[in-house]
Amino acid sequence: MKKQQPHISEDKILKASWELLGEEGIEKLSMRRLADRLGIQAPSLYWYFKSKQELYQRLANQVSKIILDEFHSEGDWREQLTGLAVTVRSVLSRYPCSTQLMMMTLPHEPDIIRFTNRMLLCVESTPLDQEQKIQVVLTLVNYVYNFVLDNYQHQRNVSAILKERKDLPGGEMLHLLDSMSETEAGLFRRMFKSGLFELMGTDSAFQFGLKLILLGIEQVIKEQEK
Repeated sequence: MKKQQPHISEDKILKASWELLGEEGIEKLSMRRLADRLGIQAPSLYWYFKSKQELYQRLANQVSKIILDEFHSEGDWREQLTGLAVTVRSVLSRYPCSTQLMMMTLPHEPDIIRFTNRMLLCVESTPLDQEQKIQVVLTLVNYVYNFVLDNYQHQRNVSAILKERKDLPGGEMLHLLDSMSETEAGLFRRMFKSGLFELMGTDSAFQFGLKLILLGIEQVIKEQEK
């Protein structure tokens, strides 16, 4: 008797994709691995997605929809941009490799377009010209993407080191820094020993970077209003 293939759907494929992304990262995601996870033959996936890139597009579209559903900030452009940045960071941090997906895809899906349009609406009330508004949105979203991506990569690096050894090479780092001169590494050494680099990826670091961006936008607006 011929073995019956499991029933699959687009939702099941997307769910399995997120599971694989969380376990192995985007580098190892393949249609074959995805098919194995679903218990089907790889060609069956192509009834739903013509290519891996199309799958990426649909996953990014799903992330965009979640961001839109969770973003409810009102107020002036500063409050809206702040709320948007916080929401994007929150959603991306919950979905493994979603930052890479957002950076690797084009706005060719409906919810990605809605997300992009919503970002632009945050600064529509400002006196900036259209080109500047686009630059504001790109600067903000690139900041959030890279902040989340840096933290994600740092966690992966830590996990990889701990897999090979039981502790982080902090002692080796201190030995290296102490072997270098004040000119070569003085400031870095003092900051490292005082624990300042541990602030990377924290809420306070994120909020400070966001503040710098907002102050820069305000300065551009003031210069135009003179």
